[in-house]
Amino acid sequence: MLELYFSSDKEAIRFCEQLFQYNKKIELHWKTHEEWGNQLLLDENNSPYRLMECLVKSMIDVFLIHRLTPMLKNIITGKYYYSNTEEIERLLELTNWIFLGDDADSLELRGADDPLEMLQALFYANINTLRVIHFDSIIQFRMQPFKKRLIDYVGLAIDEFKREEDHQTFINTVREYVTKREVNYSTIHILQGDPFIFFRENGTLIQNDELQNIMQKEPLFMIGLHSGEMNLSPLVAMQPRCIIIYGDDPSEPKTQTIMNIFEERVTLMSKQQFPFSYYGLHNQL
Repeated sequence: MLELYFSSDKEAIRFCEQLFQYNKKIELHWKTHEEWGNQLLLDENNSPYRLMECLVKSMIDVFLIHRLTPMLKNIITGKYYYSNTEEIERLLELTNWIFLGDDADSLELRGADDPLEMLQALFYANINTLRVIHFDSIIQFRMQPFKKRLIDYVGLAIDEFKREEDHQTFINTVREYVTKREVNYSTIHILQGDPFIFFRENGTLIQNDELQNIMQKEPLFMIGLHSGEMNLSPLVAMQPRCIIIYGDDPSEPKTQTIMNIFEERVTLMSKQQFPFSYYGLHNQL
């Protein structure tokens, strides 16, 4: 007979829900223990195949739902001494993204490590060697290597958070600069690309050497820009009243930066709506 104990009613209920979700044929008996709370009894001999896998997956689910966030908050406040509520919440978001994200950036940040595999190994080792399992005991005494990994992830989240702060400070600085400058152009049309391709209001292409001449007339270095940057710097130097960006990726980072700086001056349109002839356009559609 396998005995599992959960002091929290919510965690015991969640564990059972997840367990039956993975295998509806599992049989267990639920009692209340005076000292240790909720007691779940499973007869291994009468339980279906892959019982161990179901138990481990269910414990991981309980941990992720009920224990991960408090553990991360404790690291953020106790290890790194953050106290501002908004900063703590943002660090939680970033750490969870690093921990569970499957996009290229989060995968690159956490490297070859798979924290879910580490959790799986940890719970499996405890369940496989013990007949009496206390969930609280595992969390409190058996997770030190995993907690060290979480500390590393929070550290990475703090680095990302500081980069976000630096970027927002840069955005605010450029926005303030742009707001105070006089408008030099009525409308500038932009095709998304790397770098952007700029057109005047009448549809003529603005060549790179002309963009360089325009940028050299502005003290862009004062706001952290330079003439070698060919996306934001030309726009700041040209100071258009209206910016129309044509492309199929509104979330593209360079586009988002321009929208954050020039705000209501920016209009987004699909690339198919580009109103002028351009010999390179067919290669980008």
